[in-house]
Amino acid sequence: MKNALPTLPVRSIGVSGRSVTGIVPLMGRFESTLERDLMELVRFDRRVSSFVAQPVKIQYKGDAGEDRSYTPDGLITFQTSASSPQPILYEVKYRANFREQWRNLLPKFRAAKSYCAQRGWRFEVYTEREIRTPYLDNVKFLWPFRNREPGPFLRAQVLEVLEGCNEVSVSNLLAMLAPNPKVRGELIPVLWHLVANGAVCCDLNIPLSMKAVLTIGEVVK
Repeated sequence: MKNALPTLPVRSIGVSGRSVTGIVPLMGRFESTLERDLMELVRFDRRVSSFVAQPVKIQYKGDAGEDRSYTPDGLITFQTSASSPQPILYEVKYRANFREQWRNLLPKFRAAKSYCAQRGWRFEVYTEREIRTPYLDNVKFLWPFRNREPGPFLRAQVLEVLEGCNEVSVSNLLAMLAPNPKVRGELIPVLWHLVANGAVCCDLNIPLSMKAVLTIGEVVK
């Protein structure tokens, strides 16, 4: 099928002596710490249905009419729904490298945009400005809590009190749940687990703190 989504990389990502490489669980190998950080954002996003690194090789013509090719860094696809984003074909570049290499990069990026337009996708270039944000800091903080399943009683206790409020700060919710500081300390991991899994919502674009405002979200099973 012409527009079938790729499921495997078109080239292997090996260990490099010139860059930082490693593996992000469930995502694959990265070739820079910036690419690693983007992978962390992608795997935290519950809307994502698949991720493929080095997904396609795009053919295009160089300035002299010569045949050239470009392999973007990754492809993100999302769960199907009325509000689903388009699949995103992307490149990760440090801003300094983009400024230095922009003459060589622009023809590649134009070819990628044309390739995406034909398939109903979107092409994006992500730099540290888009990746290294308070949202990333929050994701890194919340990851350890995502799989720390609390007991059903504690979970129900937190959600019952929160449902009685339109919105409430973390500190005020904990005060409502337990007057004893020790008990409040035991409830904090429960609360962050619920935030990490979407059962409780707060604005992750600002740094998480005890002042963060919480509301009931959609429970993710």
